[in-house]
Amino acid sequence: MEPRVNVYEVAPESIKGLLAVEAYVAQSGLERSLVHLIKVRASLINGCAFCIDMHTRDARAAGETEQRLYGLSAWRECPFYTDRERAALEWADAVTMLTDGHVPDELFERVRRVFKEKDLVDLNMAVVAINAWNRIAIPFRAVPGQKVPRP
Repeated sequence: MEPRVNVYEVAPESIKGLLAVEAYVAQSGLERSLVHLIKVRASLINGCAFCIDMHTRDARAAGETEQRLYGLSAWRECPFYTDRERAALEWADAVTMLTDGHVPDELFERVRRVFKEKDLVDLNMAVVAINAWNRIAIPFRAVPGQKVPRP
């Protein structure tokens, strides 16, 4: 597969806002491991090979296990995740697949039991950010294995 456009080279200003969202999420207080799981899960749903490759490598470098990463495609059937991680993954699924319908009230109530309001906003921003990155990498055909240097 040949890349179409390198956004970092062609229009670096276009992604400054998204990089700011990433910086916000990084300092938000959400567990780093949780953010890695969310990034991989949303990228699996969206079929973003570049982001799956990048974020599984990042997660492994941060100490995540292969078992938990492999289980993300079927996380509901796997016993490897905490209640908080399960709530975050369910939220990530619903927000990523908004075309399937709105985020149900029942899901909001379940997630709210595990996440304080600020944490829920931060979680949502993490999901929003990775979905935005997926929507940049997929149409411009970012090539897996070629991690783009971040400013």
